[in-house]
Parts: sequence; C-alpha cells; structure tokens
Amino acid sequence: MRYLRYLVLAAIALCLIVLALANRETVVLRVLPEGLAGEIGLPVLASSIEMPLFLVIFIGIALGVMLGFVWEWAREFKIRANVNRKTREVGQLKREVRRLKEQKNEGKDEVLALLDDA
Repeated sequence: MRYLRYLVLAAIALCLIVLALANRETVVLRVLPEGLAGEIGLPVLASSIEMPLFLVIFIGIALGVMLGFVWEWAREFKIRANVNRKTREVGQLKREVRRLKEQKNEGKDEVLALLDDA
C-alpha cells in the first residue's frame, strides 16, 4: 500500500513538472484593466506583475484548495458543536448512573452490590 502511494505521488509530481516545463513563458497579471483602474483613480489597482504561467496555475490551485478547506471547516461547524454537546451529555449521564448505583447499593455488602450490578 505504501508503494502505491509513492507511485501516485510520483505520477502527480511528473505531471506538475511537465506542466511547468510546457508553460514557462511570462504573463502579466493586473488587478484591474488599465482603463478601469484609471477611471477609479486608485493607482494601487493599476499595478501589474510579471510571472511565469505555471506559477499562476500553481498559485491558483493552491488558493482553491485552501479555500475549499476553509469552506468545509466552516460547513462542519454545526456537526462539531453537536458532537461536543452530545459528549458532554454522555459524561453527565454516566456520572448520574454511577451516583444512582452508589445510592442503591449504600449499606449493602460489596459482593451483593456487584451481583446486583451484573
């Protein structure tokens, strides 16, 4: 099983290397189109950066994966809260059962108390 995992990781790495080698040309990334940034009047939004296309692809994939993780974490918040509430409730019920058994077996012989519990 471990070798299968290594084989899959090697195949993914090979695909990423081929993708990077095929997309080495530089592209210009802008926050907004030049005309729109000029009309708004914010020079920060008119900035641009040049980088290889494969970096743009890899950064997009990484941001998408991180956004997916955050989305799922937020979506499962209700489930985690419900599990925590049920866990606390089970602990309280176990303590109550133990207390009631002690009250019931109070004053009895220990052997008889063990037989009653069984």
